[in-house]
Amino acid sequence: MTSTIADFEYRRVPVADGVSLNVAVGGTGSPIVLLHGFPQTHLMWRHVAADLASDHTVICPDLRGYGASDKPAETDGTTYAKRTMAADIVALARALGHDRFALAGHDRGALVAFRAGLDHPGTITHLACLDVLPTLDMWDVMHGTTAAVGFHLYLMAQPPGLPERMIAAGADAFFGHFLDIWANDPAAIPADVRAAYLDASREAVPSIVADYRASAGIDVEHDKADLEAGNRLRMPVAVLQQDWGAALGFDAAALWSAWAPDLRHTGVTCGHFMAEEAPADIAKALRDLLAR
Repeated sequence: MTSTIADFEYRRVPVADGVSLNVAVGGTGSPIVLLHGFPQTHLMWRHVAADLASDHTVICPDLRGYGASDKPAETDGTTYAKRTMAADIVALARALGHDRFALAGHDRGALVAFRAGLDHPGTITHLACLDVLPTLDMWDVMHGTTAAVGFHLYLMAQPPGLPERMIAAGADAFFGHFLDIWANDPAAIPADVRAAYLDASREAVPSIVADYRASAGIDVEHDKADLEAGNRLRMPVAVLQQDWGAALGFDAAALWSAWAPDLRHTGVTCGHFMAEEAPADIAKALRDLLAR
């Protein structure tokens, strides 16, 4: 089964008390960290990482709570706050010798990257967010029957207990549902990779739910505080996104512009899993960002 990125070196790196991350590192040159989304692992970056490694040091971790990284029990809302997960990534890069680095995230990883950009502006040189809205905006645009597309957000926002039991009772069906409906090109996630994603997710139900639960609580509080304080992303920002706004009735570029003065917002025609469905396009977009 494919569970590693070819020619990348693997290690476990302590990033917080009792928490180590599984990370793949390859290439040489200026560093870029790539953060995966749901329901995936670092393996989603396999094509883009191999491309970028020709002239960059590429760092692909499994996020806290995902893949082969540690999955601490949710003790309170901070355990899987994006602030905590962003601090993991800064600590990881520093442990690998990089005090400043570019950062790209997809889906859940993009929310971690967004928070890292706000909390660590002197550390993040360039920021790319793939197919998300900032958490505060995401909740604001979900309304009426169109919000049914985000049913999982509401399910995993519930207090501990019920969502974990419901998802664990049919984990492969639950996680597989998103791999199926979010991909325009199912062949982009071959059977062995799909199996790796399902295996990893099945073993991480409590921590995945805790990650989502934080985004209905403490992450919103943090975003509101930054918005009110006028804290914005100071680095060059690239956002690549499907046109969810057409279905849900919002202007994604306008929402992102409120957070990122130096923004380039690009629509894509591939599916949600763009790093696997259109890896050459994503690698080029990241190189364009790094050239800014």
